[in-house]
Amino acid sequence: MRMLTRTWTGRAALAACLLALPVAVAACGSKSTAAATPSATPSPAMNASPSAAITTAWQTFFAGTTPAATKITLLQNGQQFATVIQAQAGSPLAKATQAKVTAVSVTSPTTADVTYSIVQGGQVALPDQKGQAVLEGGVWKVSAPSFQALLKLEQGQAGASPSASP
Repeated sequence: MRMLTRTWTGRAALAACLLALPVAVAACGSKSTAAATPSATPSPAMNASPSAAITTAWQTFFAGTTPAATKITLLQNGQQFATVIQAQAGSPLAKATQAKVTAVSVTSPTTADVTYSIVQGGQVALPDQKGQAVLEGGVWKVSAPSFQALLKLEQGQAGASPSASP
């Protein structure tokens, strides 16, 4: 029964996360050199190390307090997801959700692998998720496929499109 409760809590946290798209990345028992509080604006890749810029972009994108307009700028092809992001922005549960980046591995000059956890109310709800960051217009962003994978988890479907709504 406890396992069922944990699964529901994780799914509820994911749904909340996606409802407002606030995810900051948290590592269970590991240390991160990333800033604990995300900034409200994207940080150009040239002003920070790729790892720091990626961490900031992911934490800002998934932070419940980040405005929808900023989230759109931090998502690859963000305008394609604007309706979903704006619809999710008002959820109180989503506003309490974060993601904490635990690892960044730059795989090319324009891509990186990101490991992150979704945190709800200070508790890790979805640990060690895998995603990718992309460098677009000089700014590191959450990749569209990473966002779509979270939408798939939330919807419990095999596929999600940019026009899908939670």
